[in-house]
Amino acid sequence: MNSETIIIKALQEEELTLNEALFLYKNTPISTLLNLANSIRFKKIPQRKVSWQIDMNINYTNVCISACKFCNFHCTLSQKERSYTTSLEEYKAKIDNLLKEGGNQLLLQGGLHPHYGIEFYEQLFRELKNYYPALKLNALGPPEVAHIARLSNLSIRRTLERLVEAGLDSLPGAGAEILSDRVRKIISPGKPNVNSWKEVMECAHSLGLGTTATMVYGHIESIEERIEHLFILRDIQNKKEKDVPGFTAFIAWPMQLKGTKLGELYNIDKLSAIEHLKMVALSRIILYNIGHIQVSWLTIGKEIAKIALHSGADDMGSIMIEENVVSSAGAKNRLNKESMQKTIKEAGFEPWVRNQDYTPYNPNLEANLV
Repeated sequence: MNSETIIIKALQEEELTLNEALFLYKNTPISTLLNLANSIRFKKIPQRKVSWQIDMNINYTNVCISACKFCNFHCTLSQKERSYTTSLEEYKAKIDNLLKEGGNQLLLQGGLHPHYGIEFYEQLFRELKNYYPALKLNALGPPEVAHIARLSNLSIRRTLERLVEAGLDSLPGAGAEILSDRVRKIISPGKPNVNSWKEVMECAHSLGLGTTATMVYGHIESIEERIEHLFILRDIQNKKEKDVPGFTAFIAWPMQLKGTKLGELYNIDKLSAIEHLKMVALSRIILYNIGHIQVSWLTIGKEIAKIALHSGADDMGSIMIEENVVSSAGAKNRLNKESMQKTIKEAGFEPWVRNQDYTPYNPNLEANLV
């Protein structure tokens, strides 16, 4: 096995084996790996443009039974001084702020609340759409959908159908962490297993919902498990029908451990910038069938993000108006509209504002939201 043969396969968008991907990761010089990913990026997206988005993150509740060891945000129902459910008036104030910023989408997520079945989310989505009919809801995630289905005694498919009927526009790739049941049993034992995560995504794709895919790495997983995670996403994407979006983008970020139980229980070294860049590159190489690779500037900072844009990534994600979960574990980087565009330009690219489906954003908000 040698790098040259594997590089040729990657450039021709042939599927790599686990051993080939491991060989690339462990044995290929970093400059060669990043250049390979960059070549694939420009083969797929020739323009020297980088996309970004205006949306707002709102957590509908912080009550969660999952008790993930990496989460400082969640609490139990008994912690009445901390627990909350966002009210409709609070949503209205936040949405008004989003609209002033020129955004049109909510990233709406929360915990696995023990009492919130399908009716809670149907009512919430309908109320939000009633307040602003053209607001885009990029909401929930596979663990939440599976949890809602279980509480409501519904199939995954029927749960998603009812959520779409109530106003769901797209599904984030939340709750993936590492798609390994060994890892999940340790760090997030209350979340659905890998097969459940896959079932939700495959069902969402069959219904025509666009979704994203994620990975949170740099904790107790092995390099092999990271690569197997990417292979699972690649295989899910291969199953979708040609006329549906499937996974529109992939985003990976290093686990944030400040003050977390996971950080206390395990001696986990902070990852280097090089390792993050290698993961960006490897994701572009393996996920040949996913159109966009997004940079997690929130966790790695804008300087490393600029290098990642030369390492296979083509998207900077959202300015993330209001973010609570990752920030509560130590991620403190911030970008507004001006600094986002400046960062992209400093990296040598032309910024363009996008919608969730990677169509160009119309600066005329009313026209954009018809």
